[in-house]
Amino acid sequence: MKTPRYLNVLVGVVLAAWLVFAAGPFVWNILTSIKSTRDGFAMPPVWTFTPHFDAYRQLWTEDHFGDYLYNSLFVALFTVVISLAIGALSGYALARYSRVGGFYLLLAALLFRALPRMVFVLPYYYFAQWTGLYDTRVLLILVLVTINQPFTIWMFRGFFMDIPTSIDEAAMVDGCNRFQAFRHAILPLALPGAITAAIFTLLLAYNEFMIPVILTASNATTLPVAISQFGSEDLRNWTLSAAGSVSIALPIIAIVMFLQRYFVRGLTSGAVKG
Repeated sequence: MKTPRYLNVLVGVVLAAWLVFAAGPFVWNILTSIKSTRDGFAMPPVWTFTPHFDAYRQLWTEDHFGDYLYNSLFVALFTVVISLAIGALSGYALARYSRVGGFYLLLAALLFRALPRMVFVLPYYYFAQWTGLYDTRVLLILVLVTINQPFTIWMFRGFFMDIPTSIDEAAMVDGCNRFQAFRHAILPLALPGAITAAIFTLLLAYNEFMIPVILTASNATTLPVAISQFGSEDLRNWTLSAAGSVSIALPIIAIVMFLQRYFVRGLTSGAVKG
């Protein structure tokens, strides 16, 4: 049955309105970041102006933005690597050995993930002071992996549950042990799902604010914490905060655009038919 023309038009209008609503704040930040300080603070907003890039120059040359970016990328990338390694092995085990104990482990992981951040921050703060790890990137990685691990385990378990056990059995018939079957036969099929889990983990670690703001002081400060301080002493300096917001978003936009074709759940149907 052919879709009525008016319905297509209505859907297009709704999607266009939603796009404006979703992208509007980011576009506003871009415009503010290239305004002069006076135009950036003006009310009502100034729409015709001469572009300036002083905020970006100050951000990168005077405000140590590169150091904060390095901290964020370092913490986020190591959080992704460790979370995926643990999540893949745990998710595979829970998908293939679904017993009563596995159910309770998954339930405990879900409850752990549902708890608010503040429940974890204070104990980790005292742990950091006791171990001397306060204000270090190692501490942030450990805490973010711990908090994010239930999410990756649940995601990987879902991916591996969709892969038939016959593939494991066929690999082991060909001479693989269980780990070799997982590494050479199962993991490649779950690669699109693994990349999806990696992107979500990256977003969590890269954008996290509450944990770094409490567990760091200066050496391991990440971008979300630093940006909240740009221009905080003078509210008229909104252009600096806007330039920071745009700069922090660009790496994530580039990564997501590069990996968008992997946002598929799996390739198991092709593997079974082949």
